Amino acid sequence: MKNTIKTIFTAAAAGILASCSGFLDINQNPNSPAEENMSADMIFPAAEMNLATGYGYFLRNVGGYFAQHYSQLSGTSNYLDYSQFNMSATRSSSTYSQLNTRCLNNLEIVRELAAGEEDWGSYLAATVLRAFTYQVLVDCYESVPYTEALDASNPTPAYDDGMTVYNGIIAELDEALSHVSGTEPVCTNFLFPDGTAEDWIRFANALKLKIFMRMHNVSGVDVSAQIDALVQNGNFPEEDIAWTDCWSDAQGQANPFYSEEFGPYFSPQRNVCLNLSLQGTMAAYNDPRLSVFFDANGEGNYTGAISGTNFAVSANSGHGADHWCRPAIRYNTPVYLISVAETEFLLAEYYAENSNSTAAQTHYQAAVDASFASAGVAGADAVYGSGAPYEWDGTSTDMARVIGIQKWIALSGTNNFEAWCELRRLKYPQFGTVPGSQFYNVQSGDYDVSAYVPGTLYTPISVNTALGSNTMLQRFPFAESSSSRNENVPEYKGDASPMFWAE
Repeated sequence: MKNTIKTIFTAAAAGILASCSGFLDINQNPNSPAEENMSADMIFPAAEMNLATGYGYFLRNVGGYFAQHYSQLSGTSNYLDYSQFNMSATRSSSTYSQLNTRCLNNLEIVRELAAGEEDWGSYLAATVLRAFTYQVLVDCYESVPYTEALDASNPTPAYDDGMTVYNGIIAELDEALSHVSGTEPVCTNFLFPDGTAEDWIRFANALKLKIFMRMHNVSGVDVSAQIDALVQNGNFPEEDIAWTDCWSDAQGQANPFYSEEFGPYFSPQRNVCLNLSLQGTMAAYNDPRLSVFFDANGEGNYTGAISGTNFAVSANSGHGADHWCRPAIRYNTPVYLISVAETEFLLAEYYAENSNSTAAQTHYQAAVDASFASAGVAGADAVYGSGAPYEWDGTSTDMARVIGIQKWIALSGTNNFEAWCELRRLKYPQFGTVPGSQFYNVQSGDYDVSAYVPGTLYTPISVNTALGSNTMLQRFPFAESSSSRNENVPEYKGDASPMFWAE
């Protein structure tokens, strides 16, 4: 087993970005460790940075396009397919491989080393990130290798259905939690560098709540008792869980989204801009988070582009690249995993479904408050106060609407991938009646968004033909890096087929 560990770890360490300058403070050379000197302290940061890269760049980017937070900037076309609700088998392949080979493999090594030394704090930390990564993979593909995965002797592992994986990672979390009280130390890590197992216990509880809330809508599945116990215990994070203070303004050490899309390190292309759906919704009531989540355009205004086209500059010189707003991503922007707002929205949903409108309203407002606090702005009552556009009125239909739309907005500045997941599950915002082609005429260059209804999505100007009108992309095709080598790949259900938790 040592040879297997050495091979996997060396490849993983060599492949990660030299991100988060703290990683350079580790005394051992991570590219060529002696087998007897390998430890969780050396391996865990490599796993973290591979998750941060795949989740913080690729999945944040595609989630932003699929959730209609983002649109394609004038004159470039790198992500035009995303804005048309398309995902190919090759587009996600490198991230799929990264999360499996460089993240999950490293985390499993940490778990083995930590268990052998009864280092239960580090064991829990590795298990939480492992569960998080598998949850992300399920929410992309539904079926992924799990029970037979990460075995170097088995190049064609079986694919497990999403519910099997969900149940498996919940069991793993419970088993890891059973070993700790909260005071145990944790190996070198960037997420809670000065923390103990208590931080990871709170993270695990928030992750379990998210997974359970997805599972409980599945026909024939009853996890109400588990959710009740989790909520009654109430030990959830009090601060956003994110990689925050580990980035620096240098190539390979900056926020991964910034490095790829904004950084000056290797002449990046400018692709991503604000979408009409988000801009039109937030501008309707002057939401101050808009100016935190996005930078103003060249004229000092906030203007949203339309999905499905890249606004060819020749069509209308007034719609050049500087006309649209860019995400306010900096070299030190945090990479969020789970925010306080996300958990509070889940608690609001839980209480609403249990006919406790008062508690649901309390947590709904706390969720919006938390989002405003995270953005560093005031004025949340303009969202949910008396007479506000997303005031809580206690009816079941309106509860779904206000939770769904406000969660979509809150996540637009922190976790766009999770916004796409929750859009598929909660079905809010809904599609409006006006398609994108009526907001922007590609031939004439005419741009008129007066018919846009705040709090709605729209069909992109050019859209994935497998979806048609008023339909969101529901899943990724199986990654080519796995399916081309594995005869066990299941039949693809199709772009329009809902995930098992969204049917």
